[in-house]
Amino acid sequence: MRTTNSIWRRFDFILLGAVLLLIVYGVLMIRSATLGAVDPDLINRVERQIQYALVGTAMVFALAALDYRLIGALHTWIYLFVIAILGMVAFFGLIGDAGAQRWLNVGIPIQPSEISKVLLVIALGQHLSNHYGRFGELKTVLLSLAYIAVPAGFVFLQPSLGVTIVIMTTWAVMAWAAGLRLKHIGLFVLVILLLLPIVWLNMETYQQQRIINFIFPEADPDGQYNIEQARIAIGSGGLLGKGYAQGTQSQLRFLRVRHTDFIFSVIAEELGFVGALGAIALMGVVLWRILWVAQRAIDPLGSLLCYGVANLIFFQTFVSIGMNLNMLPVTGLTLPFISSGGSSLLTLLVGIGLVESVAVRRQAHT
Repeated sequence: MRTTNSIWRRFDFILLGAVLLLIVYGVLMIRSATLGAVDPDLINRVERQIQYALVGTAMVFALAALDYRLIGALHTWIYLFVIAILGMVAFFGLIGDAGAQRWLNVGIPIQPSEISKVLLVIALGQHLSNHYGRFGELKTVLLSLAYIAVPAGFVFLQPSLGVTIVIMTTWAVMAWAAGLRLKHIGLFVLVILLLLPIVWLNMETYQQQRIINFIFPEADPDGQYNIEQARIAIGSGGLLGKGYAQGTQSQLRFLRVRHTDFIFSVIAEELGFVGALGAIALMGVVLWRILWVAQRAIDPLGSLLCYGVANLIFFQTFVSIGMNLNMLPVTGLTLPFISSGGSSLLTLLVGIGLVESVAVRRQAHT
């Protein structure tokens, strides 16, 4: 059994340092995006983000001290908990923007779909680990797909298409790491194509409109307003930007939801190409360290947890930046560690805690 000192010597401080820098980056940009706000919700965004960051950082150390294999052993209960809280949203959830029902009030507002992302990484990781080496069998693939489809279906009905896609891509990445065959990937893609009409018909009108606006922007100029403002912000930032809290689009309120969905545009306008590249580089360091830990894990569960967390961060970063650049439809996915949002930040820090738990128990010769 390793001593406490030997465990903490393996703690990945480079990973934690990069994450903390991203959080500081985010707090500064949220402050800039909400300067002069009169809405009480916006006024308190910076303070709340710091509070969630402190709680989340403490959870990183707590999870690192706890053996991830013990957490994995609870996968059945974790899975049932996810189903339960997602089901509760349908009955007791708070109605938000565009009629979406995604929040629960448990003294503080929480977004179960966000929390579910990392909990499903744990549950799915143990499920795949239990079937590791048997992914050449179609039965095993379909079983894992059914396993993740149930909670993904609950999230889709809230509706939250972006989080649904995150969950399904996480399954794809983790299943691939568990040995998914190319022929099964082809089958999976075929199933998606066959289900697209059904998914489309069950999407909310505003979700359909976002996709239509992306493909045919001239069809609804009003619907393209924020995208155009985001592009103006990014383009006007130049190499070094207009200066912190000096952005025209952000400070004059032309850019909406600038503290969440479109915070990358605020970064690009105020800190320029260099500032935006700096945020991307830090995200790259985080992903590099997570994959480094995954390759040195002592068992399949450790590797699968790392790959799942890496996908959460990579996919959200890719979609968020792509959305700001008008290269992808608007989905509402936030920029990891930077965008305002307590549930999202806590979820990602729990994921980092799981990676650190794998890191401190990695192979001794690495």
